[in-house]
Amino acid sequence: MLKNNPVMKKLVETGEERIGKIAQQLLSNEKFVATVQTLVSRSLAAKGTLDTALRTALSAMNLPSTEDLEQLRTRVDDLEKLLTSVESKLDTLVSERKK
Repeated sequence: MLKNNPVMKKLVETGEERIGKIAQQLLSNEKFVATVQTLVSRSLAAKGTLDTALRTALSAMNLPSTEDLEQLRTRVDDLEKLLTSVESKLDTLVSERKK
């Protein structure tokens, strides 16, 4: 209902144009872009520091980290594949003995 309203359509178009202009102005401003890059860089550095601190804390409490759990998942997947292969070979051997 609102989608078909010409006044709403005009408001949306005007809003999109203004937002586009503001975004263009911001992205053409070197100081703004440099600030955003600095923020992203610092956020990534903070995340790295947090990850390291978390791993250290988990290790101190003798708890597994996300990396440890991922390695365990990989090992379990490998074991499942190996077990499936062994089961298949056993099934083949059993069926050949029955003949």
